Amino acid sequence: MAEHAAYTRFACIGAGFSGIGLGVQLKRWYNQDDICFFERHGELGGTWWISKYPGCACDVPSALYSYSFEPNPGWSRLLADSSELHQYLRNVADKYGLINKMTFRADVKRCEWIEERARWRLTVLDLESRTEFFHECQFLFSGAGLLVNPRGFDVPGAESFSGPIIHSARWDNDVDLAGKRVVLFGNGCTAVQIVPNILGKTKHLTQIIRSKHWILPSFDRAIGPVAQWMLRYVPGANFVLRLAVYLFTESEAKAFSMTESGRRFRERWQKVSETYIRETAPAKYHDLLIPDFEIGCKRRIFDSGYVESLHSENLTLTDDKVVQILPDGVRTERGFIEADVIVLANGFETNHFLSGVELVGRGGKTATEHWDEFGGPEAYNTTALSGFPNFFMMYGPNSGTGHTSTIINIENAINFALRVIKPVIDGQASIVNVKRGAEEWYSDRVQQKSRDTVWYSGCVSWYFKTTKNGQKWNSMINPLSQVQFWFQSLFPTWAHWEYSVRHWAPKELILGDD
Repeated sequence: MAEHAAYTRFACIGAGFSGIGLGVQLKRWYNQDDICFFERHGELGGTWWISKYPGCACDVPSALYSYSFEPNPGWSRLLADSSELHQYLRNVADKYGLINKMTFRADVKRCEWIEERARWRLTVLDLESRTEFFHECQFLFSGAGLLVNPRGFDVPGAESFSGPIIHSARWDNDVDLAGKRVVLFGNGCTAVQIVPNILGKTKHLTQIIRSKHWILPSFDRAIGPVAQWMLRYVPGANFVLRLAVYLFTESEAKAFSMTESGRRFRERWQKVSETYIRETAPAKYHDLLIPDFEIGCKRRIFDSGYVESLHSENLTLTDDKVVQILPDGVRTERGFIEADVIVLANGFETNHFLSGVELVGRGGKTATEHWDEFGGPEAYNTTALSGFPNFFMMYGPNSGTGHTSTIINIENAINFALRVIKPVIDGQASIVNVKRGAEEWYSDRVQQKSRDTVWYSGCVSWYFKTTKNGQKWNSMINPLSQVQFWFQSLFPTWAHWEYSVRHWAPKELILGDD
């Protein structure tokens, strides 16, 4: 039986910050709107739609954690919460007419390059009907994100627990924590936001931690009506604010370099953090909280009431090693902790990309096989893979930043890809592919520069994975400053790309046997 495949010139996996940014820039740059977005969830927004745990908010100022081409003068706080960020994205998508180009509850399972048609063929699962359908496009973009799938909970006996186990990325608001004994695993950025926001409801909260983080005082503030009026009506006010925040955050990039100025910078902020923890947290927890590694080795945390909440009588902080989960609680090496609810703030699977999508390029090679040849996930300028023509990743390998807004990186990646495809848009070619040698050069450069940073100074971090030969592989964070990344995205090295021509197929295809 023949199977129909619809066609759009562009297709995008995901409808979060990356996908929406792509849709807007295609319209602004090239007046192109022949695009379809495939989103596995029932709403746009990506991370900021999925993340609904108590206290969920961004830790980068809203003026910078937004599109440069679509400033929002109405932010209510310096650090927007998840609902405000989701509404911002919905407003942008609505303004540019992108919502009706989105297919929700559509999980892209396979993308295969069809050389003779110069197209990508997508196999998509409709999560409502559980049936598959097909789509074809000339250009395929992935906006699937860096942190997608929650990290598993591999403690023995977890399946025997009689109460709910909730992961922060899949928060269940139907679970009532009032009067409950809660055990929370984790102490990263998410845990620090959750603890003070659920503590008052619980009978007792036990937080089990495995590592330490440098915690800094919060700079979050409400943005008053006068400031909002100025941002809305004073010409250039939004630009000046964004530029000031950008320059300040970018100055912190020196914290990662193993130079004398970098060392002094880290020492200064370590003193600020240690002083804050010692003055704010109970003395009995100082040794559990203050790290023994340099600041910058792991992502720093801005406090949102967490450290002060450690004084609460119904909270216990412990680093006891967990041995087993039982139906009514958690057994540790030093005792037993009663629990009605378990909350996991243990993060996401990292160093994995295109999660759940089988990407098949030229010669039948998959992205997984491609990355195995390199030693780990990587991409030329964080966006392109040789042998996978007309395919670009937004927020791909090495897109993370430890000091500034990821939206800057996403915009740079989008703009870079749109510059690279311009000869195809102009009809001079139908296929663009990054050269293998260029990708190898870029990948080697990223790994080498990573070894010259504080990230290699000894802490255990989700920035890296350990390869089969025991080496560290960085596929998460960019060792370049965002100024450097912006500059190299502004001026593509054309010698690193190859362009070719294929004949186009009709707009509607019949796929299958004749």
